[in-house]
Amino acid sequence: MTTSSTGAPAADGPNDDQEVAGLAARLREHRLSSRLTLEVAAARVGLSPAYLSRLETGRRQPSLPVLLGLARAYGTSVSGLLGETMAEPDPIVRGGVIEPGRAGGWGYRRAGAPGRAMQALHVHVPQGVQDSVVRVHPGEEWIHVLKGALRVTLGDRVHHLEAGDSAHYDSLTPHCLAAESDGGVELLFIHTLLQSPGGELCLGGGPSAVH
Repeated sequence: MTTSSTGAPAADGPNDDQEVAGLAARLREHRLSSRLTLEVAAARVGLSPAYLSRLETGRRQPSLPVLLGLARAYGTSVSGLLGETMAEPDPIVRGGVIEPGRAGGWGYRRAGAPGRAMQALHVHVPQGVQDSVVRVHPGEEWIHVLKGALRVTLGDRVHHLEAGDSAHYDSLTPHCLAAESDGGVELLFIHTLLQSPGGELCLGGGPSAVH
């Protein structure tokens, strides 16, 4: 029951119970679809399993910080947990000029819709830029060389890719990309960083540190 501005009890709205029940059911559905037990999901958000159980049965309502934590744990958004319908992103991404000098010298533009499990970029890597930076983070990466020559170091192995070649690897493997041709290298780059807890390691909270 809510309280009016005068401090007197106010009647709950007619849909309050339905909304609470709907939220509780969605919380449970998202946890199960993420294949997480109550114990594991609660630990990820800093809750007790008993409290998470009460949220999933509608006996408690989550605060916004709890909703944010659950959304991150389940790989969704707060809007998704609340059952709000989101507009479908435009499936078409038009071509454009790659902006130079961003991401530590790399130039890039988005080649896919934001908010998807996979993030696609059209990248230009100048020669000699970031040739000693080794990355390790959760997720997968796929690269396809469009123009130029690329050196890909995966662990202790070095691979030399030409136009038309691709590489697909687990990004927990220490990896480093470097252009070997004078004019740099142009490539398509697809990664799953945004869906992993380690995404900010390379994204840095914004598009200026993609790799």
